[in-house]
Amino acid sequence: MSIGRSHAWLLPGSYKGRSMRKFMSIAGLSAILLLAVCAASAAPASSKGNSGTLVIVFKDGHRQTFNLSDIERVEFPAPAHVAEESAPGGVQSPPRGHYIGRWECGDGAGSTFYIDLKEDGGAKRSIGNVPGHWEYVNGEAHITWDDGAKDALRKVGSHYEKSAYEAGKSFTDHPANVTSARLTNPKPI
Repeated sequence: MSIGRSHAWLLPGSYKGRSMRKFMSIAGLSAILLLAVCAASAAPASSKGNSGTLVIVFKDGHRQTFNLSDIERVEFPAPAHVAEESAPGGVQSPPRGHYIGRWECGDGAGSTFYIDLKEDGGAKRSIGNVPGHWEYVNGEAHITWDDGAKDALRKVGSHYEKSAYEAGKSFTDHPANVTSARLTNPKPI
């Protein structure tokens, strides 16, 4: 069998054959490597569970989720219009998350009891094991008990006080008693 000079590069032992195979191997490996890099750098598709929602994480750590279909637009006011939440007299208020935990409070008669504040807004009073709920209002924890009574925990200077309000009274009324309060377990219960 006779092979012409123009097809000599196809022979396995020829110099042209070895260099062509080497070139094709390098080109093939380069193409595979290029495809692998492109596939790895492609942005992953968002999961269906999280699409269509907006989650806002507040400074105190609680989260609120909104469906994007319910939102018309999101507006951000200019920095000059942002109001800082502070206590009367310019004293910096503690954040909402600071009130979460177990508080030891005076009962107004010389004894102490406990108030447990939970992150979900639930509250429990050790006197009578009464449940209730609490809200963060102007740097204070306002607790409304299921029996109608109310308590407010607030920072006064470098310490905390508990103000007690009888059933039917509001947080703006004069309290029945004011005692010291101390956070004993600064973690969620």
